[in-house]
Amino acid sequence: MPPDIIIFGISILIAIGILLHHPSKTLGLPSLLIFMGVGLAFGNGEFGFVYDNLQLTSTIGTVALNTIVFVGGLNTPMKHIRFAWKEGGMLSSAGVIFTTVIFGFILNALLDFDLITCMLFAAVVSSTDAAAVFSILESKKLKLKHGTGTILEFESATNDPIALLMVIMLTDFIINSANGTPTALSIATSLGQQIGVGAVIGLIMGKLSVWALNNIKLPEFGLIPVFILATFAITVSSTEILGGNELIAVYIAGVIIGNYLKKGAEVSKHFFNGISWLAQSLMFIILGLQIFPQQLMPVFTISLLPAILLILVARPLAVQLCYLPFRQASWRKRLFVSMIGLKGATPIVFALIPAAAGVEGAREMIHMVFFIVLISVIVQGAAIEPLANKLKLNLKPKKPDL
Repeated sequence: MPPDIIIFGISILIAIGILLHHPSKTLGLPSLLIFMGVGLAFGNGEFGFVYDNLQLTSTIGTVALNTIVFVGGLNTPMKHIRFAWKEGGMLSSAGVIFTTVIFGFILNALLDFDLITCMLFAAVVSSTDAAAVFSILESKKLKLKHGTGTILEFESATNDPIALLMVIMLTDFIINSANGTPTALSIATSLGQQIGVGAVIGLIMGKLSVWALNNIKLPEFGLIPVFILATFAITVSSTEILGGNELIAVYIAGVIIGNYLKKGAEVSKHFFNGISWLAQSLMFIILGLQIFPQQLMPVFTISLLPAILLILVARPLAVQLCYLPFRQASWRKRLFVSMIGLKGATPIVFALIPAAAGVEGAREMIHMVFFIVLISVIVQGAAIEPLANKLKLNLKPKKPDL
């Protein structure tokens, strides 16, 4: 199909998704469901167009995810980081690992996959989704006590890098298992390189960008977001070249730029919020196009129990383990955080990595992950407000209708 026709079609789908966004927000539905629904409806042969390109979908998803995380960093106030870094940092690091291990053993008992593949599956769905969390909290106008909302937002904005590291390492392990089992030293070295290189590059690029923009007078304010966009692209490419984690790098760079830029900060945030929406809508629609409804139904029933056990067992256990050092946190807060681990498009993007690499059973995994995400968004998304009211965490509970 000619590229101009593809661009025309994708643009129409994005426009349809945007027009449906307001009604979905009124109903409290994340934009994920709307845009993916548009992709599912239009890309599977019903209109003479079939899209099936795992490599391209994975690339688009990765670029979009980097963009979303970068913009999340730009919009994260430093005071939120100072408040939430201990609890949120524990949830976004150890919480991802605990969830992966617990859910991996659960999947191994339920499915026909071997233990390593089950751990890979668990790593794919181990992180929570920033876009889904922000969307639900905003649409329901929830203000939670004890900074619970801030901690959930910080966790969801920072747990993707650890999950991605685990997905990549487990995928490489499965693909290269014929070449021998990696040693603990090689795993630790790889993790250290990914985290260290990503953090250093993010710090350097963020500081350089802020210094340049604060000290060099540009003739047009409109050039500031363009310069930041170039900084973002340099951060991503240099991190990839040097073997670091791109998500860590862009998040750190985004936080530094968002908090310390003196000139053009507001215009830049508005510009990048628009870029983030473009990235989200494009990613969700491409994911919807990539998933075929006729292939979903055979895995629907076998996805239900894992989804329920992830929500009711794996996530709560992982969160309770993470909160062991924080005895001062109320049981209400711990329970709420443990029950609200919203999934979004990120796990589907992560599921594309082993599928694009040719891991056996990865195609089936994508469809199971789709249902796990769908169940999480519907069940946990609907439970946020009632649970917050029940646990008396909502600062402004809605008055009952008379």
